Amino acid sequence: MQPDETTPVLPPRRADGHKGTFGTVVVVGGQAQAPRVMLGGPAFSALGALRAGAGLAVLAVPAPLLAHALAVAPSATGLALPVDEDGAIRASAAAALLDRALDRAQALVLGPGLGEGDAQQTLVLRMLSLESPPMVVDADALNAIAAAPIPQLDLRATAVLTPHPGEYQRLAAALGIAADPIDPAARPEAALLLAQRLGCVVVLKGAGTVVTDGQRTWVARSGNAALATAGSGDVLSGVIAGMVSQFGRAPQRMGLFDCACLGVHLHGLAADRWAATKGNAGMLASDLLEAIPEVMASLRQ
Repeated sequence: MQPDETTPVLPPRRADGHKGTFGTVVVVGGQAQAPRVMLGGPAFSALGALRAGAGLAVLAVPAPLLAHALAVAPSATGLALPVDEDGAIRASAAAALLDRALDRAQALVLGPGLGEGDAQQTLVLRMLSLESPPMVVDADALNAIAAAPIPQLDLRATAVLTPHPGEYQRLAAALGIAADPIDPAARPEAALLLAQRLGCVVVLKGAGTVVTDGQRTWVARSGNAALATAGSGDVLSGVIAGMVSQFGRAPQRMGLFDCACLGVHLHGLAADRWAATKGNAGMLASDLLEAIPEVMASLRQ
């Protein structure tokens, strides 16, 4: 298979735009159940969306985590997801809250730091059954899909799945796909098979990230080993969602495939910019976030 190497062009930013012009991204994630508490993932994803130009980001996390998550991402707004006495998300009540929030959103990120369990799986499957908004499915949401009985998987959403090789292998095993997500020569075919099986866009992360919608395939040339750091994938999910919120509707109407390619390209270029002066080790997710607006400005010059 011969990948298409054309990278989408970053559209100009409207000089007369306002927050609503550039869209709202809702990020659903975080886990409050002891002993493993996770809040950095959704916070970095929300910041990734904002650094990529989204007008608003909403952090939808378990209620006990909300104040802490907003301390990490104070530019976001918050939505407190109800939990039970053990700190587990109450899936039905959370879904009802999210339904109202998503009516005003242009993109959803589902999964960063969400954790695993029956409640998380129920919530993920409920979100996947929605027809809008377009969503980026990452991290623990991918594991929830892999663990779900196939008859229960109702993927109506217009979705971008962003697995790393380990997450891909779990999905492939559950879906009966035999493919290698690690061998550089086999990665495009592996991503293609998953995209065709689920009818979505797949971003297979790793050295030479592959993006495919089951027909077109693009392989990233930006990025370096500095991205092998905690939180970089969370930032990527937010950046892709930020592209969708801004450009996935009129007047640009950029498709999910192009939004995903552009998000991956910007994410890699930001890492390249940081590594050019500091080397390819020691980058934090916060460093990556700082570089994104500079990269976007250089592409628009």
